[in-house]
Amino acid sequence: MRVCVIGTGYVGTVTAACFAHVGHDVVGLEQDPDKVAKLRKGILPFVEPGTEPLLQEGIAAGNLRFTDDVADAVTASEVIFICVGTPLTPSGDANVDALRAVATSLAPHLHGEYKAIVTKSTVPVGSGDWITMLIEDAMTPDQRSGHSFGVVSNPEFLREGSAVTDFLYPDRIVLGSSSEKAIDLVAQLYEPVVDQSFTEGRAELAPVRLIKTSLESAEMIKYAANAFLATKISFINEMANICERIGGDIDQIAEGIGLDHRIGESFLNAGLGWGGSCFRKDILALKRTAEEYGYSPQLLQATVEVNLLQRMTVVRKLQEELKILKGKRIGLLGLAFKPGTDDLRDAPALDLIDRLHNAGSRVMVYDPVVTDLGPRNESVRFAESVEDLADGADAIVLVTEWDEFRGLDLADLGPRMRTRVVVDGRNAIDPAEAAEAHFRYLGVGR
Repeated sequence: MRVCVIGTGYVGTVTAACFAHVGHDVVGLEQDPDKVAKLRKGILPFVEPGTEPLLQEGIAAGNLRFTDDVADAVTASEVIFICVGTPLTPSGDANVDALRAVATSLAPHLHGEYKAIVTKSTVPVGSGDWITMLIEDAMTPDQRSGHSFGVVSNPEFLREGSAVTDFLYPDRIVLGSSSEKAIDLVAQLYEPVVDQSFTEGRAELAPVRLIKTSLESAEMIKYAANAFLATKISFINEMANICERIGGDIDQIAEGIGLDHRIGESFLNAGLGWGGSCFRKDILALKRTAEEYGYSPQLLQATVEVNLLQRMTVVRKLQEELKILKGKRIGLLGLAFKPGTDDLRDAPALDLIDRLHNAGSRVMVYDPVVTDLGPRNESVRFAESVEDLADGADAIVLVTEWDEFRGLDLADLGPRMRTRVVVDGRNAIDPAEAAEAHFRYLGVGR
């Protein structure tokens, strides 16, 4: 099938590359000429494992291309995916300016062949009908009478760091629409993923479940999923904070409750809490929607507040151990909000940098892929390696659990430091190994 993907960020580029990989003809539409030039060369403008090889594969095969020409991309396609950002506004609403611009730009090119317009961006509930209205308002009377399009909500469930796997081997595919014709068209597009026919040697995989819903339900499913996962993390961090006070071990608690099939083992890792582009934005947008209809969601508010407070547990632990932080050298291991990505959006490390810098600490940072913090560059010193970070440090803090940080040689790092203090913000270091290297080890809920 012929597919257009509008927007080439994390979601858009992965979507385009994966649809090309399973056999469709895909064009990526992007207004930034620099991004278009890079993508045409098979260069991924961000870090996402496995995406660049698929990008280069599709370009070489001739079924993946990129353009900034709206007319070319839209008229050539049967299915059009909207993958633009909906960032949070100061009021807590989702900023839908990019969504509005895309919808109105589509109207002149929707004539003749029927097209399914798919929102893959996380959009406020009700956006499907709103997009339909925007497009129809920008159409000519002849276009409106032709019923040339239908809108489908197809929320993405891609985790940064494993987005390609999540796309090709999903837990489920959700399609929501009031147009049966549009939803059937998109379902046809997903057939290679549903039946796993694109995967050689993995015929034993069960078909992926495809769920068809109303527009509103599909839009709500994404918000509900992210809100639940974020709440689960905030919950286990609450339990960790209690464990620290009563002597329990949060790892044992998580194992004990996670084996209950009603709860499950995933997302029960205590630490500095969640970050990234989705959880906080989606929870606050959902909260804002609920309030518009007269309901105040207390649990959602608490989930966000617990997460923000959790980030400051590192500062509290450092204060308890080092007392005055002014004049202390603190090294942060990891900056990205999670391993496998260079994404700094809502990253806990940024809050730690600000708090420690304001407390008068000298903040040193090291991350395998992040080497630029924008305006915060003046607040930190970038280390060239873990060893460089440890030199003269009063404490090191594990912020992002990159694989290379899980096997830290503490025996080597210890002599380099002024004070042997390690704060394990992800519970990824063995406390026994830290003790053997004569470190004061401070975990979360341990």
